[in-house]
Amino acid sequence: MAEEAARRAVAELPLLRTAAGPRDREGWAPRLKEEYRALIQYVENNKRADNDWFRLESNAEGTRWFGKCWYVHELLKYEFAIEFEIPVTYPGTAPEIAIPELDGKTAKMYRGGKICLSDHFKPLWARNVPKFGLAHLMALGLGPWLAVEIPDLVAKGIIQHKEK
Repeated sequence: MAEEAARRAVAELPLLRTAAGPRDREGWAPRLKEEYRALIQYVENNKRADNDWFRLESNAEGTRWFGKCWYVHELLKYEFAIEFEIPVTYPGTAPEIAIPELDGKTAKMYRGGKICLSDHFKPLWARNVPKFGLAHLMALGLGPWLAVEIPDLVAKGIIQHKEK
């Protein structure tokens, strides 16, 4: 069921066309506009579906992103700061999302709080370059990761709701 919901969410996202990364001075601005359009569309779709779960903003160059994500488990909202940088080989390489406060709390995370997306998401990203962008990273990377890891971390007592 969650997989079907992710498929529907991604089907409603625009696919990106510009194959440019931050090193491509002329191509990066059009790519960044496409990224923002797709992110805005994804957030609007989520709000319509009452599934608003993250906020993102970037530096002026669009190379460093930061914000908040949250996951509601058993009617409690768990909120986390997120951050990532656009790799120089983008869009050929997907960004690595970090949730610093969860660093070392789960095996599905690398040093620095970077979430593990290598088994499921990165092959999917590689097959869809340059069509996938940051909205797809959130929908197919961070969203499913939170859905699996947060309930597990709560059940194990590794994280607790801030009001407890």
